[in-house]
Amino acid sequence: MYVAFDDTDSTESMCTTFLATEVVDAMREYDLIGLPRLVRLNPAVPWKTRGNGALSMRFGEGKGQATLVGMIRDQPIYCYPKMIKPAPTGKIMDRCSYLVEKWSRVQEGASPGLVVSPKRPSQGLYWKAVRDIVEKKEVTDELDRIGAKRFELAGGRGVIGSSAAMSWRPRDRTYEVIAYRERSRWGTPREISDDSVWKMDQRFKTTFNNFDETVGRRAISPHTNCPVLFGIRGDDPFVLPSAMHSVESEPVDRWLLYLSNQGTDDHVVHSWKELVPERSYDVVATVIEGPRTIKGGHVVIGTLTDMGSHLLDMTAYEPSKTFRDIIKQLAVGDRIRAYGEVRESPRTLNLEKLQVLAAVAKFEKVANPRCGQCGKSMQSMGSSGGYRCKKCGAKASEDAAEKRKVERAISVGWYEPPVCARRHLSKPLKREGAAVQRISL
Repeated sequence: MYVAFDDTDSTESMCTTFLATEVVDAMREYDLIGLPRLVRLNPAVPWKTRGNGALSMRFGEGKGQATLVGMIRDQPIYCYPKMIKPAPTGKIMDRCSYLVEKWSRVQEGASPGLVVSPKRPSQGLYWKAVRDIVEKKEVTDELDRIGAKRFELAGGRGVIGSSAAMSWRPRDRTYEVIAYRERSRWGTPREISDDSVWKMDQRFKTTFNNFDETVGRRAISPHTNCPVLFGIRGDDPFVLPSAMHSVESEPVDRWLLYLSNQGTDDHVVHSWKELVPERSYDVVATVIEGPRTIKGGHVVIGTLTDMGSHLLDMTAYEPSKTFRDIIKQLAVGDRIRAYGEVRESPRTLNLEKLQVLAAVAKFEKVANPRCGQCGKSMQSMGSSGGYRCKKCGAKASEDAAEKRKVERAISVGWYEPPVCARRHLSKPLKREGAAVQRISL
């Protein structure tokens, strides 16, 4: 029996993943089948809270080798790779709807949705929800088709994310172990050693996005008053608990390991005819206007796309810090491939990462040309006016000046923002070609 829920938190408090631990704890008489799933959806939707993540899990009578995937109040949580029979719909709905109602931040704008189903929705729903905008009726029609039950509060917009998370069949995948705080510490400053996080990052090579070297601080803990202490992401699920235990911090009340689509670039549309706002795209283009810095410290370039010949500004925003320095090195004529979200106003592609496909050669003037008739140094006739010999009047073009090639600070290859400026779904360059170790699900 599949269970999924979404939109239970607010911008300032709670976390839908914490509700997942409460659900797992409440369902102990049944086995957890496979890992709980933390599924991020379209990061550009205007009504998201923080990371636009939904949770999905499966309960029943398990079969096969049990794997330790969490701990709640010193009680271990195991998952099983196969299921003999599902948990009953009624019991799951009763217990989970109670927990959704108890923990949801409806008073802070949450619009929770819970879905319980013996079958998963079509996987096309996931791909649309991670790359596009999905209407609620489209989702409820699909839930009716598969015989799913749902529970809604305050409009129930969370039914969309819940159903999309339930429908996810991974192509690429990562994992995250999340540690949670003791209830008495919620809302207080987190006690985590940055030095221990840095050491963990150096030791556990299959983890990623742990520590931001550009600012010298951790990137594994949230900035809100939610129950999460920290989360560590990686490609190998079996090392994540050890990585978690290596971090020096305040006491951990509970922890749980998740299967996730984070760091996969699933949100990026690679083949398109037009660029629609509130979606993310893979765009190959030529730089036609050099970088300019605008108010706020944002850096903008003008480009002409290969597909459809669209004129498109691309922007590296101030929070991306040193990534802006890369964009400042681009020159007219450079060929690039950019990943990012299209913003409606001002219309621009918000850059997530960039590949330089080809960099044009740049030259600097060393000296004015010499006259081909009398050998004297020629004089400039002004901006783009070429050159003229003062003695005999002979003329030469602007290109006749003596020049030398200048080494550019940018070269062919991929570039990405520092860790603190990366999106949940954006695939870090560290993961390119990663050998992923998988739990049987």
